[in-house]
Amino acid sequence: MPETPIETKKVAAFFDLDNTLLRGSSSFLFGKAAFDRKFLGRRDIWRFAWQQFRFIKRGESAGMMKHIEDRALGLVAGHRADEMQQMVIDVYDEYIAPKLWPETVRLAKDHIAKGREVWIVTASPIEMAQHIANQLGLTGGLGTIVHRDENGILTGQLDGRPLHGALKAKAIKQLAKERGISLKKSYAYSDSFNDLPMLGRVGHPVAVNPDKQLLKYAELTGWKILDFKKREIRQAAKAKRKAAREL
Repeated sequence: MPETPIETKKVAAFFDLDNTLLRGSSSFLFGKAAFDRKFLGRRDIWRFAWQQFRFIKRGESAGMMKHIEDRALGLVAGHRADEMQQMVIDVYDEYIAPKLWPETVRLAKDHIAKGREVWIVTASPIEMAQHIANQLGLTGGLGTIVHRDENGILTGQLDGRPLHGALKAKAIKQLAKERGISLKKSYAYSDSFNDLPMLGRVGHPVAVNPDKQLLKYAELTGWKILDFKKREIRQAAKAKRKAAREL
């Protein structure tokens, strides 16, 4: 079957989740929800909180990601897959929605309005990526797949490897092939130098709240840089409360 000409291919935008669409770590917020439901002890939540603080201040590191992912996987081991799906819903409503960067969400929805596909690409569980994408009206989500046994019980192991670093670039390349997307005409957004492979795959890479390494690279290469502040989240929440009172 001949390849689709680039002029007729779709355009897409790929968004990292943690510190790009969301301020902080979705794994930490998942852990906080687990603590509230007594799946986690107080000592564990303080460890998660410290990682969250470091993540926001310094950006991610391979060791930090491994620690957070291992702890999050430990939380779901032995639970039913449908329990995790409900946890994802609860995490979104209670913790994630209030911490979404308003400007990044606006960018994602602008791409949708222009007829482009928009995908969340994250190391977080695929259920998280897909649910957030559904809530925001985006095309879909790619994420890490947590293994479940024949009875639908989560084992705490992964099917494959976490969707992180170079594997994100591989995933969007495969998605582009399946859906007729031109990566050359597409966009990618991330805060992390670890996502350089994904950013480098597209024609329009954008550094969002970049860590020091990505900031330096983006400045040298002339990539677009966006820097959002915490006050924007507070302002959005204030506006939402005001609108609710006026109803």
